[in-house]
Amino acid sequence: MDTKFTRLNIPLDPAQTGRDATQLESGLRKLIIGQDDAIQQIVNIYQMNLTGMNAPGRPIGNFLFLGPTGSGKTRIVEATAETLLKNPRAVIKIDCAEFQHSHEIAKLIGSPPGYLGHRETHPLLSQEVLNQFHTDDSKLSFVLFDEIEKASDALWNLLLGILDKATLTLGDNRKVDFSHCLIFMTSNLGASEMAAMMAPRLGFGIGKSRDDIAAGIADDKLAGKLARSGVEAARRKFTPEFMNRLDKIVTFQPLGAEQLRKILDIELNQVQQRIFNSPMDRAFVFTVSDPSKDFLLAEGTDMKYGARHLKRAIERLLVQPMSNLIATEQVRGGDWVRIDFDSDAKQLRFAREAEGLPVGEMARLVDTSVTIPALNLSQAAVAETANALRARSNKRS
Repeated sequence: MDTKFTRLNIPLDPAQTGRDATQLESGLRKLIIGQDDAIQQIVNIYQMNLTGMNAPGRPIGNFLFLGPTGSGKTRIVEATAETLLKNPRAVIKIDCAEFQHSHEIAKLIGSPPGYLGHRETHPLLSQEVLNQFHTDDSKLSFVLFDEIEKASDALWNLLLGILDKATLTLGDNRKVDFSHCLIFMTSNLGASEMAAMMAPRLGFGIGKSRDDIAAGIADDKLAGKLARSGVEAARRKFTPEFMNRLDKIVTFQPLGAEQLRKILDIELNQVQQRIFNSPMDRAFVFTVSDPSKDFLLAEGTDMKYGARHLKRAIERLLVQPMSNLIATEQVRGGDWVRIDFDSDAKQLRFAREAEGLPVGEMARLVDTSVTIPALNLSQAAVAETANALRARSNKRS
């Protein structure tokens, strides 16, 4: 019997994503700068998982992240866990430099029965370890194999079964299910070739401006060459069987001045988070002037180390001096500390701009593009904190 129906011919837009995937993308873009391709690939895989369209009997996604150090490969994994599980530490990290010899695989899967110390061995990849960060709302696991190129062939062979069948057999024959896992592998393969490509365009050592640097990195043709260089380096290192089991291979682009400035703002917000996560009667707020930010960027910009060098500059030039101010009680709860740049001394200058500020007033001084948990207080807690700060201010005066 023929079924008659009316053809609607309604255009559809496959570029749209669902609400959960859109929220993930929005969260990642607040935390990760300059790596739009990596963000999009993670969002696409997550969307497929939400709709049940990912391949059955395999991990949710197998990613290989290539690129120079300090470009955000590890950070994006932590940011994904932070966005989806509200915990950036909910990542099971395997440092592959510790598995350069085949016998060290026992640390991952445990020793077989009969071997000395079998009962005392606690495998790093047991089901209990994978499930430790599961919540009622999310059953996702994040596994990161850091610097995968440093691992022995035995680890790569172990990964073949995990990447293809989402299954690992431990030393005592227990099975571990990786079907709810996002598996990430990072590598610096191709980084030296990328640096050679970037050097003429970036002009390090020949006096080019930061604007020229940022423009060079944004060039689509150069980005394509960098991506191909990374993938070719991976193909030379890994077997075809290994490469064919990867869902996404993403080459992270070196960061330019524009991206580093945005990362600087995020890192400064993270420092403010640390302060607000301390007991609230000790919480204070700080603001950084534009010349101070320029100084931090100048001290922290390095093609070799990327954003990692910038983090060290912030710790050395801003966090450590502020810790001295706290220890000597020059800075107390409720203070507003303004940080400027002393061009003569070539260093940051710290000054107390105000004291005894209530929580709400401190919140208005902070860039809240990154959530600051300490501001999520009940009215009673805010009132209690304000009273404590007021009492401290009166005592100081």
